[in-house]
Amino acid sequence: MKKSISYALLLLSLSLVACTSVRPIAGWDFLGERTVNYRVERDDIRVGARDGSFRSVKLTVDRAAVNFRDLKIHFADGSVQDVAIRKTIPAGGSTRVIDLAGRNRIVTRVTFVYDTKNRARRRAVVRLYGRH
Repeated sequence: MKKSISYALLLLSLSLVACTSVRPIAGWDFLGERTVNYRVERDDIRVGARDGSFRSVKLTVDRAAVNFRDLKIHFADGSVQDVAIRKTIPAGGSTRVIDLAGRNRIVTRVTFVYDTKNRARRRAVVRLYGRH
């Protein structure tokens, strides 16, 4: 009886991890994620200097489509790169690869303005990836 309960708990914990895990993308480092709301909103994904410098970034979207309006990439030296996205990214899709201006750019945070048009009422998850 104890063994079957232990196995059941193990299977439950593994299934929870599989449902919430981040899919790795070859050549890209996962930097953070945000679960977004249903209205026009502004969110940040904070990135630590410990993650190092990056040449490019991209966002992926899961669960529901997100209409991106604007993206600002903030760097450790205080500069900001403004990127016009103005595109709806479907669930399972991603933005284009965004090359970072300059060399050895240490990203501190990425701010994005968006809205969602979701009939299923599922909150989308936006993930940030960087490439060294």
